[in-house]
Amino acid sequence: MEDWQIDFEWLKVRHYIKDALKHEKLPDFQAVLFLIGVQELGRIPGTKFTKEEKQDLMHVAVCTLLDGEYYEFEGRDQDGWPHFKAIKKMDVTGLEDQERYLKIKIIEYLSL
Repeated sequence: MEDWQIDFEWLKVRHYIKDALKHEKLPDFQAVLFLIGVQELGRIPGTKFTKEEKQDLMHVAVCTLLDGEYYEFEGRDQDGWPHFKAIKKMDVTGLEDQERYLKIKIIEYLSL
């Protein structure tokens, strides 16, 4: 996918989420990861999460997006939280390249 296509599709994702949640501002990258984590956890939006749980939810999102390629789903714990194990070290290096790669995975995940 070329950069302009990623930018266009990423903007579509952000607008879709903004409209679905009836927010005035577009969500940023971190907010999108958080929402995917909430979706994967299966909790109702509006649930209050601690700062640590928010970080955990973003990790759940990343693992979900990279499931089968870099992570493998192991199951859920007694509280319903999904757990993954690393199966391969990520070969995409650099923060910008990793974010670009995750944006592609988010676009595929939402497939708008």
